[in-house]
Amino acid sequence: MRFDFALVESKLPEIFQALGVTLAMWAVSLAFAGALGFLVAVARRFGPRWLDRALGAYVQLFRGTPFLIQLFLLYFGGPYAGLSLAAVPAGLIGLSVYGGAYFSEIFRGGFDALPRGHFEAAECVGLSRAQTVRRILLPEMAILVLPASVNMAVILLKETAVLSLVTVPELTSTIQAIGTEFYAFVEALSLLALFYWGLVEVCGWLGRIGERRLSALGFAPA
Repeated sequence: MRFDFALVESKLPEIFQALGVTLAMWAVSLAFAGALGFLVAVARRFGPRWLDRALGAYVQLFRGTPFLIQLFLLYFGGPYAGLSLAAVPAGLIGLSVYGGAYFSEIFRGGFDALPRGHFEAAECVGLSRAQTVRRILLPEMAILVLPASVNMAVILLKETAVLSLVTVPELTSTIQAIGTEFYAFVEALSLLALFYWGLVEVCGWLGRIGERRLSALGFAPA
């Protein structure tokens, strides 16, 4: 057996189109997951006790079950509850809600790491909770949560491969289909691994750039 480079080259347009789908699914779900996680963390910290318990149950549920099961329940079980979703919307919602549970714990850890005196100082000068979050928590917390957030972004990136099981035409689905059609499983799996490895490395590189820039702006922890 030999690696068929000609086959890979002939399928590059189709593969790059699937790569675009993967990147779009990842970017959109990452943005929604980060926003959801931040809102959940803020609500649990500043909201009433009943809200903290309700959101805590959501976090425990989605962190305690595999993403594959969550996606199957949403896509295949949704119609039984009156929620019929196409593959792409189901994938976006699934990734966003799954990632939001993890991001909420990342942000909650960032909140807990901030000195209590900073909150008290904000109250003394008359800042509202919204102003405290915007002017104090966000800048100081950014550098604290960035490494864990980059790690979570990498996890979400790799979880996009699961979307192939609900027929989302992303990278894994497309390359596996090529491998099955031409019996080129070595080429398909090798290329798939290479693409994901490259995407993870780029994600980590961007995270390191962001960390250096935040440090240069004076947001590094004392």
